[in-house]
Amino acid sequence: MSIGVCYFPEHWPRERWETDAAQMADAGIEYVRLAEFSWSIIEPERGVFDFSWLDEAIEVLADHGLKVVLCTPTATPPKWLVDEHPEILQADRDGTSRHFGSRRHYCFNSPQYRTETRRIVSAMASHYADIPAVVGWQTDNEFGCHGTVRCYCEDCSAAFSEWLSERYDDIDDLNERWGTTFWSQRYRSFEAVNPPRPTPAEHHPSHLLDYYRFATDSVVDYNRLHVEILRDHGDWFITHNFMGDFETLDAHKVSDDLDLVSWDSYPTGFVQDRRSGSPSMDELRAGDPDQVGMTHDLCRATNNAPFWVMEQQPGDINWPPRCPQPGEGAMRLWAHHAVGHGADVVSYFRWRRCRQGQEQYHAGLRKQDGSADRGYVDALNAAGELDAVDPNHVDAPVALLHDYENWWAIDIQPHAPDFDYWEHHRSYYRALRSRGVQVDIVHPEASLKGYEAVVAPCLHLVDDDLAARLTDFVEGGGELLMGARSGVKTPANQLHETLAPGPLADLAGVRVEQHESFAKATDLAVKFDGDDYAYSVWGEWLAPEEATVVVAEHTVGPAAGQPAITRAERGGGSVTYCGIWPDEDLLDALVTGLLSRGDIYIGERLPAGVRLNERDGLTWVTNFTGEPRNIDVADGDLLVGGETIEPYGVAVVSGPRSAVTVR
Repeated sequence: MSIGVCYFPEHWPRERWETDAAQMADAGIEYVRLAEFSWSIIEPERGVFDFSWLDEAIEVLADHGLKVVLCTPTATPPKWLVDEHPEILQADRDGTSRHFGSRRHYCFNSPQYRTETRRIVSAMASHYADIPAVVGWQTDNEFGCHGTVRCYCEDCSAAFSEWLSERYDDIDDLNERWGTTFWSQRYRSFEAVNPPRPTPAEHHPSHLLDYYRFATDSVVDYNRLHVEILRDHGDWFITHNFMGDFETLDAHKVSDDLDLVSWDSYPTGFVQDRRSGSPSMDELRAGDPDQVGMTHDLCRATNNAPFWVMEQQPGDINWPPRCPQPGEGAMRLWAHHAVGHGADVVSYFRWRRCRQGQEQYHAGLRKQDGSADRGYVDALNAAGELDAVDPNHVDAPVALLHDYENWWAIDIQPHAPDFDYWEHHRSYYRALRSRGVQVDIVHPEASLKGYEAVVAPCLHLVDDDLAARLTDFVEGGGELLMGARSGVKTPANQLHETLAPGPLADLAGVRVEQHESFAKATDLAVKFDGDDYAYSVWGEWLAPEEATVVVAEHTVGPAAGQPAITRAERGGGSVTYCGIWPDEDLLDALVTGLLSRGDIYIGERLPAGVRLNERDGLTWVTNFTGEPRNIDVADGDLLVGGETIEPYGVAVVSGPRSAVTVR
């Protein structure tokens, strides 16, 4: 387990580099990421390359035993390139060009920019092919950040028409599968189909969904351009740094071409800008362990391998609405939390607070004067503690199914303003994690071999193939918990001819007779196992088959007495269909039932903000709260920490999670 850091030597005098490298080595840092925004310095004018400064920086770092991860610098095309070829710029939906002056201003489908990308990536890869200190590459930087996955320029329009022509047999096939007779939207050619630019009313949902697919495929193809060049020039690993809770880019698809997945983790920012509700003070100090953990598990399971945190929050940060100081020890806590979820490297962003540009209020491990900041001490402590452990891959018994296309389809027609796809998934995830269960976040097409249980909170787009795979899983002895709004639509984003859950109806043994949506604050309830439980936002009235057991019934409004949750035995397993968004107590009851039937160990329900992670015979106990917690260890040794875990602290036990009790 290793610690890394992101470093910008071009921001600092050369005489400082030696000091920085020595301090990195002293802190136990192993990896240093360089050059993601350096194109204008590497190539100050067309065809004039200056690698001397980067060569020197790499040499200084290597002399101190540090390994280098280089980045292709394409996230920031230089001004001279934009002046020569303004057609590389992205366009908003209304056609407004996104101009030079920040970052991520290029179009993924620009033929000219792809030519320029080949040129700069080839030059860098060739130059560093024989440098032993360069062990890996990051492609570009945070694909799609700042709302840049979807561009609406003329290059994208032409590429979209070509993409459609490859996806559909002919234009009649598109018209049929989209359903363009509605509002007289039939097309006579693929070239006639434009990007979904501004219209008086909402766009056709099938048109939108395909454009979202096309946009993410454009990023996949652009990333592959980088990967192929890098693979031609050296034997090094290749990654990309994804973002947390990020909707518009399908990380599953991009990851297919990568050796490992990495992502950028900023816990105190995430609870402010990409989650509903107001964060608690503990969350402002340390974040939400399940919000961060869910992305850890997505990255780990995406290519079934250990992942990296390429950018770990080092202290206070500049971009959320508020900038609280993290709790004492939080930067150490986050590193351990990531490793417990399967990370092999945690790299802090950045080494030193920058004195210029848009990120001056973003902390580093060291302050702008070079002195150590709070994060430096945490990183040093984490490096020493993690150096002593070397676990293998996380072995999760439960898979949670997640598909970006389902996310897009729900957002295109939410049918309930408070129905947030990702929050709905997180409610199921949180119920599992509150029992200490490790979870893989996997695509519905992934193999389910080896999992005892599968949770599918919202399989909105379903075809017969997916239904067959899930049927095989259940009949083979697997336990399936399926959530509301499943099997509603075809992959083309049309309603199935049959009632929901469509192709899953025979497996679930139920059909949805009616559905209704509500404001989040509306009081709604069901009766489950003799007790009343609350639910919110979404409710379905279910019609079960004769052999299907009614698990819960509605108790409020015209739905009163109607089934809300059902269970059906199928072969060696069973399917529970939950047609509501349950509260946390009902979700806990549903999850513990699932785990029991799947013969998965059920621990005591953990306090809010405290989590257990088991990885290869080691158990991490992480405390994301401002109160101390005590643990009892029945079997095993404490490798890190003690039986009292301090606020924002951590303990590591050599033993399974069943040996640890949190008090």
